[in-house]
Amino acid sequence: MRIGELAERTGVSTRSLRYYEQHGLLSARRGSNGYRQYSEDDVKLVTEIRALLAVGFTLEDTRPFVDCLRSGHSTGGSCAESVEVYQRKLAEIDEEIRLLLTRRAEVAAQLSQSCPGCFVRG
Repeated sequence: MRIGELAERTGVSTRSLRYYEQHGLLSARRGSNGYRQYSEDDVKLVTEIRALLAVGFTLEDTRPFVDCLRSGHSTGGSCAESVEVYQRKLAEIDEEIRLLLTRRAEVAAQLSQSCPGCFVRG
């Protein structure tokens, strides 16, 4: 399939697909006419990249998942390197939550001082 069809099937712009290719996450073969050619495996790679980006992973974070799929695994998260990225990302999220809870408590305390009768939800 050509780049336009891959874009349509995955919901990703052709510009993004070229960007993934520039970063080595996607590799197009070239037809005799010079057009990029993609396979069904590329649909799976782009779908994996897109799903990971949607939940906050960086493009570079997706690399171990792509490599895992390319090595023949049925899911991108089934390799040790991918699991490490998952664990790191969870630790980052936990830290963000901790910081947000601390910030929330500080704002609630300021509200309580400024408006003693005001109700703080949560």
